[in-house]
Amino acid sequence: MKNDLHTIDINYTKVKLYIESRRPRIDVRNEIDYGFIHYKNTYELYVIRPVWGSSDKNQYRKSPYAKIRYIRTQKVWKLYWQRASGKWEGYDPLSGFSNIDSALKCIEKDLYGCFYG
Repeated sequence: MKNDLHTIDINYTKVKLYIESRRPRIDVRNEIDYGFIHYKNTYELYVIRPVWGSSDKNQYRKSPYAKIRYIRTQKVWKLYWQRASGKWEGYDPLSGFSNIDSALKCIEKDLYGCFYG
């Protein structure tokens, strides 16, 4: 179990560093920013934007755009993107990765325009 916790810490740090590299300058973060949440064996990446048309300038929406899930039985990281309908789809043909670094690089390259448009 100790090795599992160490691996989780390493992967968490990798995702955190990736998100930090995507974040805009501080003076723009009230218009657009990036974040993530980690739960169980999953990392969900999201964009943060002000709620359109809201009179409350402090109201923001977190819109998920990528999900990376570790499938322990297969020892593979699966990558998903979120459709406009809210449904998660496997990022085919590149949905399975042996490490989280490869999944993050795939998101960054965004060959099919599913993550960043």
